Amino acid sequence: MPLVSTSSLIDAARVNGVGAAAFNVIHLETAEALVTAAERAEAPLILQISENCIRYHGGLRPITLATLALAEDSSAAIAVHLDHLTDPELVHQGAAVGVRSFMVDASALPYEQNVATTASLTAWCHERDAFVEAELGEVGGKDGVHAPGARTDPDEALAFVDATGVDALAVAVGSSHAMRERTTVLDKELISRLRETLPVPLVLHGSSGVPDAELQRAIAAGMTKINISTHLVSVFTRSIRETLGADAELIDSRKYLKPAREEVAREAARLLGVVNTAPDLPGQYAAQAPAARG
Repeated sequence: MPLVSTSSLIDAARVNGVGAAAFNVIHLETAEALVTAAERAEAPLILQISENCIRYHGGLRPITLATLALAEDSSAAIAVHLDHLTDPELVHQGAAVGVRSFMVDASALPYEQNVATTASLTAWCHERDAFVEAELGEVGGKDGVHAPGARTDPDEALAFVDATGVDALAVAVGSSHAMRERTTVLDKELISRLRETLPVPLVLHGSSGVPDAELQRAIAAGMTKINISTHLVSVFTRSIRETLGADAELIDSRKYLKPAREEVAREAARLLGVVNTAPDLPGQYAAQAPAARG
């Protein structure tokens, strides 16, 4: 089906009280696995391509064009989003090949520079009908300036959103990038306060370290876009290790990449079920769709 917009998937998730899943592409095999997962689960999905992924592939066009083609050929509702872009030129390059969803990551800059950079790129993107996510202060674990214990202040976040005009905000509520164990307990009270304060959807980075039930509690408390990368990368790598460990003579890469791709597809489809299920939780975490901005 035709590529869908990130904003449409996020808006639908908010209305239905569920999450909007956003899983990271690492290479073609994971992109194929994630599309397969969305089709099997009959669930929408945001495919994310990070700046690190772009650098790994030697430039934006190869991996982005391949991902766009997979999304457009799929029967599932899929959006393509460029994640953690610190180089403004990558925003321009992405728009040139048809991407209309970006995370502008100026979070490592001093606050005033973060605001100025984000506001300028957001205005440029909005002129092209593109969606913009940003981050106020870095979520822990990604070469960040904050420890995982950092927390986003709701009033400061509101001032940032108003000053920049962004469409979604990644917030620090207890998660951390690159976690290998799913043990994190999030600050649901803070999530609720942020939801009540901010006129834009909330984004949870570092969701790989968050257990299934806790993800659902976070969504019920007010999180919408749920980013997962490291957990699925671990599934892929573990499968390859097991396949090669079982056959020391194996040399055809397709014979160990194919089962790894299948394992990622299976786990991603399961996670889509978790994220897209409205949780039956106590009233204090009952899902509420905030009023649309503007």
